[in-house]
Amino acid sequence: MKNILVTGGCGFIGSNFIRYLLKESDFSGSVINVDCLTYAGNPENLSDMEEDFKGNYVFVKADICHREQMEAVFEQYGIDTICHFAAESHVDRSIVRPDAFIQTNIVGTFTLLELARANQDRLELFHHISTDEVFGSLGSGGYFTEETCYKPNSPYSASKASSDHLVRAYSKTYGLPVTVSNCSNNYGPYQFPEKLFPLIILNALEGKSLPVYGDGLNVRDWLYVRDHCTAIWTIMRHGKRGETYNVGGNSEMENIRIVEMICDILDDFPVPALDAPRRNLITYVKDRPGHDRRYAIDFSKLREELGWAPEESFETGMRKTINWYLDNRDWVDRVLSGEYKSWIAEQYGEGRG
Repeated sequence: MKNILVTGGCGFIGSNFIRYLLKESDFSGSVINVDCLTYAGNPENLSDMEEDFKGNYVFVKADICHREQMEAVFEQYGIDTICHFAAESHVDRSIVRPDAFIQTNIVGTFTLLELARANQDRLELFHHISTDEVFGSLGSGGYFTEETCYKPNSPYSASKASSDHLVRAYSKTYGLPVTVSNCSNNYGPYQFPEKLFPLIILNALEGKSLPVYGDGLNVRDWLYVRDHCTAIWTIMRHGKRGETYNVGGNSEMENIRIVEMICDILDDFPVPALDAPRRNLITYVKDRPGHDRRYAIDFSKLREELGWAPEESFETGMRKTINWYLDNRDWVDRVLSGEYKSWIAEQYGEGRG
């Protein structure tokens, strides 16, 4: 693997992966980051990479759904490996505007697979990042495994399920060297503030309402984003081609408990105190349509076959995440104000969507 195309590399997980790949891993080739810079794509997340890794990092503003744009990337940079993050990923947005999810998550993946097939003579790997949401909802017991049947319950998870099936089909039909990973919920630095962790951290800091869906007892398995990055690189290097691997954080937690923990930690942090405990800011709101009750990942295949396990506990990952948002208020302010979008428009033109 010499020239890795990372799609969606300006997003939350993609930017963390590029940082890990160039700063911490044993990879010595080139990373070509393609992102069309929709609302959650922020090249500022990697603003230091072009300077620190000249010759090894390139950013290209392009849309994975546009075959001509992507053909030019493949040809110019001699792409031999694809790590495919690019996706619309917010469930609430998929309920309001499912068309964007069909376009990016299904059509975009199909376009990349066709280009991979056209360049199969030099293709080392197509790694596809997916989600545990494709499996649907669990009851109070049990875990998702790689053999769990797909039962998506939102337009987002249905679009990701479709992309998973396309990747598998191209492996079986055309012999593409692929791996797929289905991960649990990620948290950590550079996450767009619409998601649970940054939303609650930032609202709690400012004394704003802390919205919790339904009764707050929905359960997710939480994965610190750097742990996810190490898992992806482990799979890309050592995973068996054609196989799927679940990636989990071994950190099941009810949503309300997460909100309470953030409140309690911030109450003890050296930040401006409020007149009352931050737990008083918790507000229960109408539940999301089709809200899955519980996700839990069995990642024993990844642990036993490839030797991977998460390094962070939920508590250590939580504190690192809170510290990052406290230490990077300038980044937060620019994202929330939309200032970074003006800069992107000046540098690269308007993003799609």
